[in-house]
Amino acid sequence: METDIESLITRGVGTFIDPEGSFKEKLLKKAQGEYPQDIVIKLGVDPSRPDIHLGHAVILRKLRQFQDVGCKVIFLVGDFTARIGDPEGKGKTRPEIEQAEVDKNAQTYIDQVGKILRTEDPKLFSWIRNSDWFTNITDLNLPDDYQISLDVTVDEKTAKVKFPPNSTVGKAIVFEESRMQKKLGTPGIYSITLNGLLWTLRHFTFSRLSDRDMFQDRLKGGGELYMHEMLYPVLQGIDSVAIARIYGSCDLEIGGTDQTFNMLAGRDAMKANKIAPQSVMSLEILPGLDGTEKMSKSSDNYIAITDLSGDMYGKVMSIPDAVIPQYFRLATYTPDNEIKNIEKKLGENKENPRDIKMRLAREIVAIYHGEEAAKHAEEDFVSTFRDKSVPKDTQRVKVSSGTKLVDVVLSQGLVESKSEFARLIREGAIRNAESEEVISAPDFTIEISQTLKIGKRRFISIEIL
Repeated sequence: METDIESLITRGVGTFIDPEGSFKEKLLKKAQGEYPQDIVIKLGVDPSRPDIHLGHAVILRKLRQFQDVGCKVIFLVGDFTARIGDPEGKGKTRPEIEQAEVDKNAQTYIDQVGKILRTEDPKLFSWIRNSDWFTNITDLNLPDDYQISLDVTVDEKTAKVKFPPNSTVGKAIVFEESRMQKKLGTPGIYSITLNGLLWTLRHFTFSRLSDRDMFQDRLKGGGELYMHEMLYPVLQGIDSVAIARIYGSCDLEIGGTDQTFNMLAGRDAMKANKIAPQSVMSLEILPGLDGTEKMSKSSDNYIAITDLSGDMYGKVMSIPDAVIPQYFRLATYTPDNEIKNIEKKLGENKENPRDIKMRLAREIVAIYHGEEAAKHAEEDFVSTFRDKSVPKDTQRVKVSSGTKLVDVVLSQGLVESKSEFARLIREGAIRNAESEEVISAPDFTIEISQTLKIGKRRFISIEIL
């Protein structure tokens, strides 16, 4: 048992800050059935982008392992802080994100994490928005025709009294009824006032916040540093205070190594508010398909967990050989001793890296699509790239003669935008799958039935009605 716990807190872990081993001790007791209280683990996500990729899944799979021990995961959607945006090492200030887009992305996140986390068991999973405590009654601006009423009892007679939506009472009713905390059954409603924020800020120095590497890099490069950006780590720290107040504790915060600074700010904020400080676990960051930059959608070097099985398999096969062991360690459940053996084989050239990579691709696809889909994806990959045939699961669509190709591939989700389509046309990356004839006209129309290859791994069979 202790060996399993040791692997849980070390595999893929960049930094684990657990003063006096308090978190590990709780974890061991929980695994042995000797710790009846909840062990609360916080993961904060910025819903600025809707897709969850294998880089995010490194953390989610670690959380699933914690759930299997009996820990409770709090999935914190940073819909309020998303409007500020953590700079994440970028040289420019991030733009604010419209609330409607944040809400849409947040729901997408919740839907996708269910592929990995046990989201249906309230003992093991809960989610909440941080706008629940960072917005207050005065922030509400309700439509004038919004209907608000309250049952009022006087002299044993009850009547339904209507209130103007933007009156103090009207806003107070809506505020209380819309708090997720109330639906969770927590006593009272925890919210952050300006006074509370100032109390926490008294425990952070300017030098402490400005010492963050990414801020120093920007200043040295002559860039601007805005105060709302410096507040981001403090606000993230206050999130941990709120989680502890609402759920009874916040025992661990988990994130990538690029979040260590922010998570440590959580410890400081909790100490300032006289709450037992969380332990901090930062996980190694999975490199993207290029093998150098971290996996991210903005760099277009990612594998989404919702990718089709064939696309996912093909993308894994495109990674550089040098990062194969890292992908095994961070993106699969392969035992550590087997990964060491794989590293040895690669180092001694005892096995073709392609064959090892095929095992890697098969294991990753099986995690998200099942063993049968992984088997078919491998068969399709072999036949497509060795035998030059078209995959069995190629998308098929029927269209009218004269339909523009750009409209077809957009409607089928094979490209994300017209600009991506134009780029593929310029690069000669769209061609007939049988004749290999390149399609070079941006306004190309479908006149005959044909199968097209888009990029390296995407195919579509188009039939004329």
